[in-house]
Amino acid sequence: MTMKYKSIYLKKGKEESLRRFHPWVFSGAIHHADEAIEEGETVKIFTENGDFIAVGHAQIGSIAVRVLSFRDEEINDEFWKNRLRSAFEVRKGIGLADNPQNNTFRLVHGEGDNLPGLVIDCYGKTAVVQAHSVGMHVEREAVCKALVEVMGDRIAHVFYKSETTLPYKAELGQENGFIFGGDDADNVAVENGLKFHIDWLRGQKTGFFVDQRENRLLLERYAAGRSVLNMFCYTGGFSVYAMRGGARLVHSVDSSAKAIELTNKNVALNFPDDNRHEAFCDDAFKFLAHNENQYDLMVLDPPAFAKHRSALHNALKGYTRLNVKGLESIKSGGILFTFSCSQIVSKDHFRNAVFTAAAQAGRKVRVLHQLHQAADHPVNIYHPEGEYLKGLVLYVE
Repeated sequence: MTMKYKSIYLKKGKEESLRRFHPWVFSGAIHHADEAIEEGETVKIFTENGDFIAVGHAQIGSIAVRVLSFRDEEINDEFWKNRLRSAFEVRKGIGLADNPQNNTFRLVHGEGDNLPGLVIDCYGKTAVVQAHSVGMHVEREAVCKALVEVMGDRIAHVFYKSETTLPYKAELGQENGFIFGGDDADNVAVENGLKFHIDWLRGQKTGFFVDQRENRLLLERYAAGRSVLNMFCYTGGFSVYAMRGGARLVHSVDSSAKAIELTNKNVALNFPDDNRHEAFCDDAFKFLAHNENQYDLMVLDPPAFAKHRSALHNALKGYTRLNVKGLESIKSGGILFTFSCSQIVSKDHFRNAVFTAAAQAGRKVRVLHQLHQAADHPVNIYHPEGEYLKGLVLYVE
């Protein structure tokens, strides 16, 4: 049976960004809808003259529709299978899927995979599905069905984790839990030959920061013989890679006791009884103030300082302040990995904050690398906002 979708009509000239395949319709571009629309409904978008533009999920807020397709097609089981199959082919093409040394990867990255509002991370035989829109929440069972069909025996469990990512005003009463399998799910996954416990139930994001995979490998290359500080360590990913890279000592710091517990478990999983590592539950600024000139390889990977544009100014001040402290603390000849995962902080914003910090710290600084999210977090060329992770590797005299 063919679905009949409700229609939204745009104001004159407001279709231009959609003609360039940008996947969002902003509320200010809408002239009217032909009938009342509930959040999460699939709708069709038309120009003022009635020409079809796109089909997508309606939502409340400044982004009024997230576009699923620029073709006039039905959003059905075949649609979900085709999109997931396409995403899986990309991961196979870049050597992440079907790799015995790596069963941890992002299968779907929202707009980057033409599925706005949907994230799927694979950890061994478990896929963690996360909805960032009510529309994707409504479609969760259809997505799960298509996922199991496309992935075959590669996936035995599907965990749905959207309690904290869906708009709370939608009052969906959502709870995290398995929607497929789950009885014998193994929470240990492998990334580049290293093992990690994945806390998909209570952990941040889907349980692990998959986006830093390539940056962790880069840090491993620099770790030999160095004293390493992994600030905001969370699961201890950078710490474990530094250990394998031959670091002389590795200190992991986070203000969360849960994060410290998980870091210690992950280090022990890969390097049991290795006394090079120690973890500290402490505030970043306090720890740096009391441990100056102790480390010659440092990671500053804080949580997002700003999630809304109104917080941008304060976020940039926060990044500057943190990097001043890191640059003041690091040994001469040290290497600093510094990051921002705030989507509203552009590469230029972040670079300027770090440059300001270098000037305030009075250190000579060279940029060795400019970093971004891993390849399984692709950026849709029509949606530059998808490039959220920014990083710099600095040599500090």
